[in-house]
Amino acid sequence: MKSRLLYSLRWKLIGLFVLSLGLSGLSLLGALLVVYIAYDFRIPFIYGLARQLNDMFGIPTVLVVTGILFFVIYTFVLSNKRILYLLRITKAVQRIADGHFDERIPVSYNDELGELASNLNKMAEQLKTSIEDERRAERTKSELITNVSHDLRTPLTSISGYLGLIEQDRYRDEVELRHYVHIAYEKSKRLHTLIDDLFEYTRLSGGGLSLRKSSLDLVEMIGQLTAQFQYEMRMAGMEIRLKFPQGKVPIDADGDKLARVFDNLLANSVNYGKDGIYLDVAVRTEDGAAVVEVINYGEPIPPHDLPHIFDRFFRVEKSRSTDTGGSGLGLAIARQIVELHGGTIRAESDRSRTLFEVRLPLKGAE
Repeated sequence: MKSRLLYSLRWKLIGLFVLSLGLSGLSLLGALLVVYIAYDFRIPFIYGLARQLNDMFGIPTVLVVTGILFFVIYTFVLSNKRILYLLRITKAVQRIADGHFDERIPVSYNDELGELASNLNKMAEQLKTSIEDERRAERTKSELITNVSHDLRTPLTSISGYLGLIEQDRYRDEVELRHYVHIAYEKSKRLHTLIDDLFEYTRLSGGGLSLRKSSLDLVEMIGQLTAQFQYEMRMAGMEIRLKFPQGKVPIDADGDKLARVFDNLLANSVNYGKDGIYLDVAVRTEDGAAVVEVINYGEPIPPHDLPHIFDRFFRVEKSRSTDTGGSGLGLAIARQIVELHGGTIRAESDRSRTLFEVRLPLKGAE
């Protein structure tokens, strides 16, 4: 606090005033000494000029005016650097106002001017970040509208097409009629799933979803979920391998929401890990956290796609149909749910395996 007061601009201005006053007094004494020496050595120009000024204005007036002139000169010289610095700040503010948010002001002083420059730099950085976020949000909104329109239109077009064939009696027999009805029904279920995913993601992103937490055993939950995937595993020609600890792994969580996370991870592993035959699911505790790993040995996720797999509407294979690739919201929803529980989710993939890891706080862990 004392250091801040000592280096404040107020005290520096007072010091500047006192120094200019002192230098002005010394300069005035020097001028009088020069006049005295000129008189003593009979230097006509200086002595004659002094006599003329004395005859015209008088000694007091000449001394006062000369002292003021010296004071103004010293004040200007001593404050010149700070005035130039203030002008630089003013120009920088104008450039920032004109949209040049990369403009930065060097912090050359440790007083209020330096603090002003530092705050202006922070303001410019925050403005730049805010504008970039706004532009990113605008692009995301446009992408969202485009993706939603495409994903909704695809099944809706199929439904309208097959129902149109039925409406126009353009089918050979009842078998073909039932086939058309079945396709339209499957597409309607696909449409319903997509709308549910959109609604769920909107609620999660907008903070409109509250968790109903209760105490549950993560080992028991994962065991039940994997049992439900036995049929899908057999149809895909895969075998599931479980690695659970001996005891319970207690957590406080919303069971329904958390089940959706692992259901999505298991479904993805079955859909895209068929070439690997095995699906490994492991549960363990580590550093106060419950850790669940879902590992498949199918085709790896390309390195350039890996950082984006939790983004909404992102599909690793752009050529996949929506029926195979899902809504593109499953992993985004999974990340939102895990983060609402105070946990983290990540993925890694190479030629040997693809791993999804979920970390959740253990019950009672700080």
